[in-house]
Amino acid sequence: MASSSSSSSSSSTTTSTVVSLVFLFSSLVVVSSAAGNNFYQDFDITWGDGRGKILNNGQLLTLSLDKASGSGFQSKNEYLFGKIDMQLKLVPGNSAGTVTAYYLSSQGPTHDEIDFEFLGNLSGDPYILHTNVFSQGKGNREQQFYLWFDPTADFHTYSILWNPQRIIFSVDGTPIREFKNSESIGVPYPKNQPMRIYSSLWNADDWATRGGLVKTDWSHAPFTASYRNFKADACVRSSSGASSCSSQSTSSNNAWLNQELDSTNQERMKWVQKNYMIYNYCADTKRFPQGMPPECATTNLS
Repeated sequence: MASSSSSSSSSSTTTSTVVSLVFLFSSLVVVSSAAGNNFYQDFDITWGDGRGKILNNGQLLTLSLDKASGSGFQSKNEYLFGKIDMQLKLVPGNSAGTVTAYYLSSQGPTHDEIDFEFLGNLSGDPYILHTNVFSQGKGNREQQFYLWFDPTADFHTYSILWNPQRIIFSVDGTPIREFKNSESIGVPYPKNQPMRIYSSLWNADDWATRGGLVKTDWSHAPFTASYRNFKADACVRSSSGASSCSSQSTSSNNAWLNQELDSTNQERMKWVQKNYMIYNYCADTKRFPQGMPPECATTNLS
């Protein structure tokens, strides 16, 4: 594939990519929202008929699920690259059958998406943290992890770093997954479509817990997940289109635009993947009988 192309072709592709990114940045403005920012300012409860609530003068948001309905919210802003932090406290007790999804997504049939999904469990069993990356409408890039703490006992920070070179998923500052831009070998990468932040709490007992074997126990309803301390250092689609993200990218406040994992964080990620990863699509040879996805042959994934 592209790996056999000439250096002049690679140079042309790189130049084209840079030009397109500069063009995209011209309609964006960099914003930074302080930790603990007001949920009223940043998000809309979009469904759930009152089951989603903003509390404590905008400092806390809760989503609830009962037999009639779940609930969800979305960000007012659309982002194209950013470092997004949110603290979540997941549904406690017997949460089998429930899914708490927290993700970035664009719209349409060729949408891009960056996913955290938390699959509920029977009391005493570990939550499964499910991650995925969609580009141009194609996903199937799942990695799943157990967590090294009880995510229902307290709030923990779940972060997505998304820049033109890579996507890094982190938990409490520890990176768990990196998805690199591998366009040079023909792998689409999310870079052209602004995405909103979404979260929802819903019933998925047809698949969520042990492949659907364990169903939701509605006697434990309502199920509730809580959110606080949202922070976004990000490029936001500007209505005026007058500001440029790239012109500010050298600012120390926007170091995330070129951020990569240093050796210490690479080792921390390897530790998580060695001890807590329970599924990696790049190791699932039965799933890809025609050959593994091309990014699996690179250093994209451990």
